[in-house]
Amino acid sequence: MGYGHPYVIHAAGLAQTSLQDHHKLFQAAQQQQQQQQAAAAQQQQQQAQEELKNLEEKRRFLEESKTLSWQQALSQAEPVRLAHEQQQQQYHQQQQQQAQQPQQAHVRPASPAAAPHNMTAQNQIIPKVEEDHHLRLQTAYKTEHVNKEFKATPTAQDALAQAAQLELGTNPNALAIRRPFDPTAHDLEANFRLTRFADLKGRGCKVPQDVLLKLLEGLQDDQGQDEHNNHFMHVPIPRIGIGMDASITPLRHSGLSLVQTTDFFYPLVEDPYMQGKIACANVLSDLYAMGVTECDNMLMLLAVSTKMTEKERDVVVPLIMRGFKDCALEAGTTVTGGQTVMNPWCTIGGVATTICQPNEFIIPDSAVVGDVLVLTKPLGTQVALNAHQWLDQPERWNRIKLVVSEEDVRKAYQRAMDSMARLNRTASRLMHKYNAHAATDVTGFGLLGHAQALARNQKAEVGFVIHNLPVIAKMAAVGKACGNMFQLQQGNSAETSGGLLICLPREQAAAYCKDIQKVEGYQAWIIGIVEKGNRTARIIDKPRVIEVPAKEKDGELW
Repeated sequence: MGYGHPYVIHAAGLAQTSLQDHHKLFQAAQQQQQQQQAAAAQQQQQQAQEELKNLEEKRRFLEESKTLSWQQALSQAEPVRLAHEQQQQQYHQQQQQQAQQPQQAHVRPASPAAAPHNMTAQNQIIPKVEEDHHLRLQTAYKTEHVNKEFKATPTAQDALAQAAQLELGTNPNALAIRRPFDPTAHDLEANFRLTRFADLKGRGCKVPQDVLLKLLEGLQDDQGQDEHNNHFMHVPIPRIGIGMDASITPLRHSGLSLVQTTDFFYPLVEDPYMQGKIACANVLSDLYAMGVTECDNMLMLLAVSTKMTEKERDVVVPLIMRGFKDCALEAGTTVTGGQTVMNPWCTIGGVATTICQPNEFIIPDSAVVGDVLVLTKPLGTQVALNAHQWLDQPERWNRIKLVVSEEDVRKAYQRAMDSMARLNRTASRLMHKYNAHAATDVTGFGLLGHAQALARNQKAEVGFVIHNLPVIAKMAAVGKACGNMFQLQQGNSAETSGGLLICLPREQAAAYCKDIQKVEGYQAWIIGIVEKGNRTARIIDKPRVIEVPAKEKDGELW
């Protein structure tokens, strides 16, 4: 064989050298990439370690804060309360300034002429940063009866702000875990129970719905609804009253309407402060069910039990009032008066009043075939509250201890309190955005009772069919273990300050549920459909029970 041409050999050598250089460059690039990945992983590991360290410091801080005496907690809460009130004043000043600039999109119109017919999502939703800030301040100020002359040092203020941030964190669900009410911290007897100052609760304190309808016949107006419609600019303004969540009364001037509601009930929970918050949220819920998101004024109705000692009265009543007031502030309104009386049983409630333009409320009578039913809070609050009380009653506890643990019951109780104290305001705002046709809030008559009342009010011949029941985790099993006592799966179990039951267009419902979870951090569920019918509601024989939450998460309530 002959030798290859020298130019060919040289070219081959160059090609081989080029391949080797390329391979080296590739190896170097690959090595550099691996080094960068290793550095990034090391940085992430360091960040994770720092976060763990911070969490441990936060945990120690909270543990140390729990050891504070009641007097210390009271005094240290004062600067947060002051900061909270200052923030409220700043917020209202901002609102007034914005009201002077109607060209801005998020300003609420001051007159009917300035009000657009369809409100945008920006119009309806107050910036969540503001709400979160208010929530942080209210979380820090959980203790009432403060010394108004106390002046906290900057260090104490920083510590309190840190405590508020620790409880809130980045997850709103962590906020809801509240330490159980300790009577001894308020110099009360260890066995003090607020719920013992009333003999009835839940469905037991409600006049049966069929009896109530007969009793209300005497209040019904003999004249037709249409004859009472006022008109503004030749547009009828509806008048709504008996049997609805709130009354709507057209005013004599300007095409505005007075929207008003009232409600009260007996003690449901042992924590007086939370009882006040729940009562206020329950009153406001009737406005929210009508799509009304702004409340102009509240009155408080309070009955002090004659069975309370002076000490119990002086501790419990101010806590209830503080809880009611704080919830009203969270809703952007104030309590300007009310009535307080003595009564054998303790009661707490109020009146909510607002002035509205026609596009600010939703008449709950326009459901159509093809709509779906959405529920914004889980069921089972009455079951959870009763199960918690049974922890002190061995004969009752023995009935359910095989299906639920004490820890499960205490967590369900915390979830029930959190749910009842949560405002339906966001759910109400989104009703406008997603074109809700009708809504009501689920309270003392249970899911089925309120669904039937809503169905009776519809203009079209429709019926509601409910297939799904979202229930606070483990409470469906407790209800089943109690036989027919609660009738939870039949829809008759009483709820307090429950969610909104909303008729939404089918194509809008999923987006509504997604949006409310994005804005508020809580779930909503599609639970049924609207079909052709005779204005009644029913739950199918074997509804699907949805456990809420579906999975337990350490350190989180929901």
